[in-house]
Amino acid sequence: MAGDGDGRRRRRRKVRLSRLYSFACGRRPSVADDNGGEGSRIGGPGFSRVVNAGAAAQGPPEQQPTTSGGGGGSNAISTTKYSVATFVPKSLFEQFRRVANIYFLVSGCLAYTDLAPYTSASAVAPLVFVILATMLKEAVEDWRRNQQDTEVNNRSAKVFHDGAFRDAKWKDLRVGDIVKVEKDGFFPADLVLLSSSYDDAVCYVETMNLDGETNLKLKQSLEVTSGLQDDDSFGAFAAVIRCEDPNAHLYSFVGNIEIDERQHPLSPQQLLLRDSKLRNTEFVYGVVIFTGHDTKVMQNAMKVPSKRSNIERKMDRIIYLLLSSLVLISVIGSIFFGIATKDDIKEDGRMKRWYLRPDDSTIYFKPNRAATSAVLHFLTAMMLYGYFIPISLYISIEIVKLLQALFINNDIHMYHEESDTPAHARTSNLNEELGQVDTILTDKTGTLTCNSMEFIKCSIAGTAYGRGITEVERAMAKRKGSPLIADMDDAIERFQPEGRIAVKGFNFTDERVMDGNWVNQPNSNVIEMFFRLLAVCHTCIPEVDEESGKISYEAESPDEAAFVVAARELGFTFYQRTQTGVSLHELDPLSGKQVDRTYMILQVLEFNSARKRMSVIVKDEEGKIFLFSKGADSVMFERLSSSDSAFRQVTQQHINEYADAGLRTLVLAYRQLKEDEYAYFDRKFTAAKNSVSADRDEKIEEAADLLERDLILLGATAVEDKLQKGVPECIDKLAQAGIKIWVLTGDKMETAINIGYACSLLRQGMKQITITLETADIIALEKGSDKAAIAKASKDSVMRQINEGKKLINASSGETFALIIDGKSLTYALEDDAKGMFLDLAIGCGSVICCRSSPKQKALVTRLVKTGTGKVTLAIGDGANDVGMIQEADIGVGISGAEGMQAVMASDVSIAQFRFLERLLLVHGHWCYSRISSMICYFFYKNITFGVTLFLYEAYSSFSGQAFYNDWAMSLYNVLFTSLPVIAMGVFDQDVSARFCLKYPMLYQEGPQNLLFRWSRILGWMAYGVVSAVIIFFLSAASLQHQAFRESGEVVDLAALGATAYTCVVWAVNLQMTITLSYFTLVQHACIWAGIALWYAFLVAYGAITPAFSTTYFMVFVDALAGAPAYWVVTLLVSAAALVPYFTYKVAKTWFFPDYHNRIQWMRHRERKGQPHGGDAEVELGHALRQFSVRSTGVGVSARRDAAVLERLSSKVYHAADSPQLS
Repeated sequence: MAGDGDGRRRRRRKVRLSRLYSFACGRRPSVADDNGGEGSRIGGPGFSRVVNAGAAAQGPPEQQPTTSGGGGGSNAISTTKYSVATFVPKSLFEQFRRVANIYFLVSGCLAYTDLAPYTSASAVAPLVFVILATMLKEAVEDWRRNQQDTEVNNRSAKVFHDGAFRDAKWKDLRVGDIVKVEKDGFFPADLVLLSSSYDDAVCYVETMNLDGETNLKLKQSLEVTSGLQDDDSFGAFAAVIRCEDPNAHLYSFVGNIEIDERQHPLSPQQLLLRDSKLRNTEFVYGVVIFTGHDTKVMQNAMKVPSKRSNIERKMDRIIYLLLSSLVLISVIGSIFFGIATKDDIKEDGRMKRWYLRPDDSTIYFKPNRAATSAVLHFLTAMMLYGYFIPISLYISIEIVKLLQALFINNDIHMYHEESDTPAHARTSNLNEELGQVDTILTDKTGTLTCNSMEFIKCSIAGTAYGRGITEVERAMAKRKGSPLIADMDDAIERFQPEGRIAVKGFNFTDERVMDGNWVNQPNSNVIEMFFRLLAVCHTCIPEVDEESGKISYEAESPDEAAFVVAARELGFTFYQRTQTGVSLHELDPLSGKQVDRTYMILQVLEFNSARKRMSVIVKDEEGKIFLFSKGADSVMFERLSSSDSAFRQVTQQHINEYADAGLRTLVLAYRQLKEDEYAYFDRKFTAAKNSVSADRDEKIEEAADLLERDLILLGATAVEDKLQKGVPECIDKLAQAGIKIWVLTGDKMETAINIGYACSLLRQGMKQITITLETADIIALEKGSDKAAIAKASKDSVMRQINEGKKLINASSGETFALIIDGKSLTYALEDDAKGMFLDLAIGCGSVICCRSSPKQKALVTRLVKTGTGKVTLAIGDGANDVGMIQEADIGVGISGAEGMQAVMASDVSIAQFRFLERLLLVHGHWCYSRISSMICYFFYKNITFGVTLFLYEAYSSFSGQAFYNDWAMSLYNVLFTSLPVIAMGVFDQDVSARFCLKYPMLYQEGPQNLLFRWSRILGWMAYGVVSAVIIFFLSAASLQHQAFRESGEVVDLAALGATAYTCVVWAVNLQMTITLSYFTLVQHACIWAGIALWYAFLVAYGAITPAFSTTYFMVFVDALAGAPAYWVVTLLVSAAALVPYFTYKVAKTWFFPDYHNRIQWMRHRERKGQPHGGDAEVELGHALRQFSVRSTGVGVSARRDAAVLERLSSKVYHAADSPQLS
C-alpha cells in the first residue's frame, strides 16, 4: 500500500511538474490542428513522413504504414566533393573549365599529327604534369574531408535491439530506432524526445554546432512518454509518428505521435537535432525520425558560395587577350607562309626554296595548293606559339596562395593567447582580395564588443547605484574635453575594498549596497525584492565545483549569467535548481545572517523577441504567490500599476542615462497573486495549451497577459558589453587606410550610437543623418489597422528622409557625415525603387550604423554594397545571425568568440579578435595583393619574351613552322627553368615592411585603387616582354652569324644559335627577378640561381642522351657551346642588354613618378644608411601619402584629433580677427 501511495504521489508530482516548463514562448508550437483532425496538414504534401518506433516497427510489413517524403535512408553523411567513381571525371571537368587548359589539350591532341612542330610527348608532358599536380591537391583536400566524415560516421551510439540497448555506429542507425544518449553526448540523428533522467522528462541541450549559441535550450517530452524511465520500459513500447518531410527549418516542427490508438501533437519542444549536445542531464531516450542528409543540420549545410577574386577574373580576360594575339600572329604567319609557298616553284621550273624540296613535298608544303598549306600552317603556328600562354600559371598561383595562407595562419601577431586561437585562412582563393577591401560591414555584439556582460549599475526605488565608469562614458568625457575622468577613477578605487577578487560578470562598486549595507537604505524592502528577483527570475543552471565549492552558472545568455552573479555577490546566492523550484542563500535583513529559502516554481513564461520580457510565477515558503518579471522598458512600463509605481519617472530618466552610457537595460517588476487569481490563470492557461484550434498561440499569449499587468516597479538593471581590446585603434588605422566601415547591429539606436562614439566611428562635430520611423505621425498611424496605409506612409517617410540627407551632403563642402538608420526604415530603404538612393546617401557618409537589423537585412545590405559599388566588401561577425552577410560579402571573416563557431565555419578567414583585422588587411592583405599582382605580370612577361623569340625565328625562316628551340627545352621552360623564382616572389617578397605598412596605412590604397594590376601596368609588362625578345633574338643572331663553332670550325647552326638564345632568355628572365624584387631572402637567391643552374644541367644531361632522343641538342653544350668564348660573352652582354629598358624605366619612375611604396622604400633606405630624415620629412611624406587616398579619413581617433586641431585653429583665427588692432 505504501508503495502504491508513493507511486500515486509521484504521478501527481509529474502532472504538476509537467507545467513548469510548458510555456516556451521562444518556440513555434506545432499547429493546433495537426494532430490528425479535420484540416490537419499531416499526411498532406510536405507532411507525409511516417515513422514506426519500437514494437510498431517489428510488425508485418503489410501492416506498417508506408513511409514517404524521403524514406529512412542511411545515417551516414558525406561532405566530400568527390567519390571514388566521380573523382576523375569531376576533377577533369573542373580543370578543363579553364580556357587555357582546353587550348593545351587541343594542342596536345594535334601534336600526334604531322602538323606538330615538336614531338607529341614534349607537348603533352607539361599539361599532364600540371593537371596531375592540381588533381593531387584536390584529392588530398577531399581525403581530409573524408577522414572527418569517417570519424563522425563511426561514432558509437546506444540503440534498442533485441530487448536491450547495444552499441552501434552512427552510420548504421535507421529511422524508427530508439536511441539512448548520455550526458555530454551528441545526438546521432534528429530524434523525438521520449523521456529523460528527470522525473518531468526535461533535458538541457547545447546547440552551438547548429546556431552558434552557447546557451542551453530546455526540451521536454510529452507526458504520455515521460514514464519511460529505464531501459526495460521499451520492451513493449510501440508508437507511430507522423510528421513533416525533411526540411531546413531548425526552429519549427509539425507532427504527432500515436500511442495506444491515441494521437498527441508534437512541437519543436520534443525535437532533438543532430550534432546538438546533451548537457546537465544524465540520459535521454528518443526515436530517430530523420537520418543522414535528411537531418535538419545537413539540410542547412548549404554549399559555401564559390568566390573568385577580382584579380583571378581579370586574369581570365588577360588569357583571352593572349589567345586573341596568338590567333592574330598565327593568321599573319600563315598568310606569309601561303604566299612564300606559292612562289616556291617558278613558271620556268626553278625552285626558290630548293632546300625544302618543293618538287617532292607533301600537302603541307604543296606550292600548287598554297591556300590549303596556309590553313594547315595556321594549326602548326597555334601549337608553336602556345608558349605565349603560361601553362603553369594557375598551379603556381595555387601553390603561392597556399603558402601565403600558411604564413597568415602562423603569424604570432594575430595569435590570441587567452583563448589559444590563431588566425586561420580557411580558403586561400581570396588572399589578394584582403588587400583590396573598400568597405567593411561589421556586427557589433561579440565583434566590436566582447559579448561578455558585466553588471555595472542599477536603479532601485528611484535611486541610482553603481559608481563604475563605462568605456562609452570615458569616450564621451574625452569628446567633451572633461578632465574629470581621472578623478572619477580615483574615487572608484577609494570605494573598492582591498583584496576583493575580480568576478567575471560583476563590475559593480557601491558601498551603499555592498557587503550587506543595503539593509540600512531607506527602501531596503524594495532592494531585497529587487535582488531576490534577480536570483529567481531566470533559467540558469548552477554547477558546484566539488573541490572548491564555488558555484558557476550555465545561462541562456551572458546577460542572465551577469544578473545571477550580481545577486550572488550582493547576498542572494542561487545554488540549487530542482524540478520543483530554486533554492537561495539569502541575507535576512532582520538577523543579518544568511538563511536558506526555497521558492516553488509554478510557471516559467520565457523571454522571446516578440514578448521582450520573461516572467516566473513562484510560491514562497509562507505560501504567498508572486509573479516576478523583467523585460525591455518599452513593454514593461505600459504594464506597470499606475498607483504603486511612484518612482517611475526617475527610473525612466536613469534608464536613458544608462543607454547614453552604452549599457543594456532591463526593467524589473513584480506583483503578488491571490490563490483564486492564480487558479483562474492556471485553468485558462492549461486550456490554451491543450487547444487544437488555429488560434492556439494567441490564446496562450492572452492567458499570460492576464497576469503580466498592474506590476509594481522595483527598478532597472544596466550591464555593459565592453569593447574588445584595441577596437578604437584598429578602426582608426582602417579609416586612415581609406576603408569605409559600416556597423550592422540588432541593438537599439541609442546603444549603437554610443558604442559608435566609444570606438571613434562617431565624433563630436560629425553631422548625423538619422532615418527612423519612430516619429509621432507614424506611431499614431500604426495604432490603426490599415496596413496598406501604414506601409505607404512609412515608405514615403523613409524616401523623404533619404532625399533630405542627400541634399544636406550635396550642400556641404568637406564635412563628414554619419548615417544612422533603424531596422524598420531599412526594410523600406532596401526595396528595389529605394535602395539605389539609399546607397548613394550611405556612400557619401563617413560611417554608417544600421540598428535593429535582422540577419536577413544584414545580408541584403551587404549584397547592396557589393553589387552597387562594384568594389570589394568584407563582412565580419561572430554569431549565427552573421552567417548570411559573411557568405554574401566578397570576403567573410569570422570571429571565434562566445557565440559559437557558426560564423567561423561559414567564413573565408577566422580571427580571434577584431583588432587582428588591422594586421590581416594592412600587412598580409597588402603583401598578398602586391605579390600576386607582380607575380602575374612577371609570368606574362617571361612567357611573351620566350614566345616572341619563337615568332621572330619563324619570320626569319619564312614562317616554315620550324621551332627555334629543341622540343623538350621548350616544354621545361615554365616547369623547371623559370618557375621557382616567381613562386618565391609570390611567397616572400615585401615591397614595404610590416612596420611601415602599419605606420603608413594610406599605403593600403594601392589595393582598392588597383594601382598594381591596372591594364596599363599589365600591358607595359607585355610590351617589355616583346622588347626583351627582340633584343635577345637579333643580338644573338647578329653576334653569332659568322662565329665558328666546334673543332672543325663550322659556323653556327640552328642548335647552337637556339641554345645560345635560350640561355640568354633564361638568364634575362631570372636576372629580371633580381631587379623586380624589393625584399631578398636566401630562398629567393637559391631559386633564382637554381633556375639558371638547372638549364645548364639540362644541357649537359640531355645532350648526353642518344641522338634519337636528344636530336639537335646532342652534345651541343659540351662540343659546341662550352668551349666557345663567344657563347659566354654573348650570354653576358645580351642578357644585360635585355634588362636595360626596364632598369631605365624603373629609375625614372622611382625618381620622378614614385608610387606609394616607392616613397616609403626610399625612407627605409635612408634609415638603413643612417641618414637622418627628420620629423619634417616624415610629416611631408605622411601628407603626400594622404593625397593619394581617394577619400579623406573622416572617422577614427586621428580624425577626431585632426578635427579638434582644426577647431582650435579656427577659434584662434576668429579671436584674432575680433581682437583690436595695435597701432
